[in-house]
Amino acid sequence: MRIALATDTNSGILTDEAKQLGIELINMPFAIDGELYYEGINLTPQQFYEAQAADRDITTSQPSPGDVTDLWDRLLADHDAVIYIPMSSGLSNSCATAQMLAAEYDGKVQVADVRRISVTQRQAVLDARRLIERGLSAEEIRIRLEENALNSSIYVTVDTLKYLKKGGRITPSAAAIGSVLNIKPVLQIQGGKLDAYAKVRGMKQAAAKMLEALQNDLNGRFAGKKVKIMAAYAGDEELGARWLSWMQEQFPDQEICSAPLTLSIACHTGPGAIGLGCSEYEE
Repeated sequence: MRIALATDTNSGILTDEAKQLGIELINMPFAIDGELYYEGINLTPQQFYEAQAADRDITTSQPSPGDVTDLWDRLLADHDAVIYIPMSSGLSNSCATAQMLAAEYDGKVQVADVRRISVTQRQAVLDARRLIERGLSAEEIRIRLEENALNSSIYVTVDTLKYLKKGGRITPSAAAIGSVLNIKPVLQIQGGKLDAYAKVRGMKQAAAKMLEALQNDLNGRFAGKKVKIMAAYAGDEELGARWLSWMQEQFPDQEICSAPLTLSIACHTGPGAIGLGCSEYEE
């Protein structure tokens, strides 16, 4: 079978890398002060963070059904099947919408709910690519991806509570107290949802808490398994370089995959956020 692979930009994969990997992209839509933008087309990370800094009204949205089916129809013109990997169903309705749309394609479109976003969603895309190379069918690949969906972890902390408050994830009073006491929440993405994990004082303690959480995963549910270690950051590339260097010191014998946090996460974290995680992978 000739199988096409597609994902959305919540994976952190943008146009240039998608071309290198031979995959297709749905560019995620954002509204800034009511005007529509598409990540990677007419919205760069720099423009996004500038808009955040200016306190402009930024909201996320799911891709339009027409954009999704237009992509599938184009791919099916010269492929037998399509594997589509959207962001986690726990973070958006876009996965459920895609699954509903795929029901009209008689199995030719397989929508994999990998329960992931950002660097771990990207790993799921790379896994799918490897499985296509092995000759599995589109349905077999979807099943394999969904069976492994929960075999990943992400931990994130923020530099400011401003955007968690703005997004309604913490109350204004909690944000005010947290700012005075330099409280840093550590958030986790397990099973596709963004949840609280811990609260500590200061970024140094937050980094230590995230590392502890990751080590617990590596020594617990991932013990004896092959996993990739990942670093992520929001905003400044210099921050990303410092964070990657710190992660490399913690795991000197492993290659660390590093990438910016996707803008859908950055909507809630703001610039200055750092994250780490891990994921099992297809060799």
